[in-house]
Amino acid sequence: MTSLKEARYELVEIPEAFGPVTVEVDRRKILDYAYAQDELRDWYLVDSPFGGPVGHPLVLANDLLFLFYDKYDGNTAQGLHTHERLRFHAPVRLGETVVIEGAYTEKVERRGQGYVTLEATARGEDGRVLVEHVGKEIMRTVAGEVVGKGRSAGEQRSRTVLGTVDAALPVVERAAHGLPERAGIPSRTTRFTQDQMSVFSWAGKGYANVHTSLAKAAESGLDRTIVQAQQQTGHVLANLVDVFGASWFTSGEIDMRFISPAYVGEELTTSGAVVGEQDGRLELEVWIDKADGTRTAVGWASAEISEDAARPSTLA
Repeated sequence: MTSLKEARYELVEIPEAFGPVTVEVDRRKILDYAYAQDELRDWYLVDSPFGGPVGHPLVLANDLLFLFYDKYDGNTAQGLHTHERLRFHAPVRLGETVVIEGAYTEKVERRGQGYVTLEATARGEDGRVLVEHVGKEIMRTVAGEVVGKGRSAGEQRSRTVLGTVDAALPVVERAAHGLPERAGIPSRTTRFTQDQMSVFSWAGKGYANVHTSLAKAAESGLDRTIVQAQQQTGHVLANLVDVFGASWFTSGEIDMRFISPAYVGEELTTSGAVVGEQDGRLELEVWIDKADGTRTAVGWASAEISEDAARPSTLA
C-alpha cells in the first residue's frame, strides 16, 4: 500500500489526480448532514419532486473538498479554505453509490502563502454528473495569523458583492421573472454547535483539525474552533433551495469567498439580494453575517427560474 504524503504545499504536483473514490449516500450519511446543518426536511428522507428522497445539495461537501486525502494524510492538513465554486446538475438519490474524481490543477504563492486549487466531479451510478467543485485553499498555514486579515490591496477582482438590500422592496420568497434589482431574499439564521461541527468535519472518521479539536485550534493561534467554510456554504444553500426549489438541484451555481472567521456557537445569518436575470436564470448576491455585523462570506448564486412551487418541508 502506498504511504500517504504529508499535506504540504511543496509536495503538491500539478496536475495531481485523485480517485476514483466511491461514496455511498445512505440514510446515515443524509442524517449526519441533516443534523450538522439543522436540515431535517422531507425531500431528503421521505419524498421529493425527483421521485423518492435525494441527498441535500451539499451532502457530498467534504467528499469533494477532502478528495486529496486519497493521497495525503488528512491529519497533517492545516489548510484554510478561501474560495468555493459549485455547479449542480442532478440530485443524488438516497442509496446511490457516487464516484468522485478530481485533481490539483494549480498552485501559486501569494503574500507568503501557498494556494492550491482542487477540481473534482461527482457522478451517479449511471455516469450522470451530479456536482462540480472548484475549491481554493491555503495548503499549510497558521490559521490564527491569516483568518480575518482581508484581501490584499493589490489583488484584483472582476466583480464585487455590494451586500445591500433595498428595504423599500418586498422580500423575494421565490424565484420569478422580472424581479427588481436589490430586492432581498429571506434570511436564515443558525448557530453551529461543536457537536454539529465535529460531525460535519469528519471527527468521527478520525480527523482532528481546527474545526473539530480545541487543541488543534490552539496550535494554530485560535482560542476557539472555527466553522468550516464548506459548512457555511451549506447554510447558504439551504436558503437557496427555499428560493429556487427543485431547480437548484439541476441548475444551481454558487461562487463563494470566505473573508472572516466564524467561530463555534456564533450566530450566523445568511441573506442575499437580486442583481439581475439572464437567460432565464435569476442572479443573486449572497452573504453571511455574524450578530455583530461582521461579514464572514460573500458570493454570487444563480439558477433557472421555475414555476414549480414545491419546496421541502421541515419534519417534526
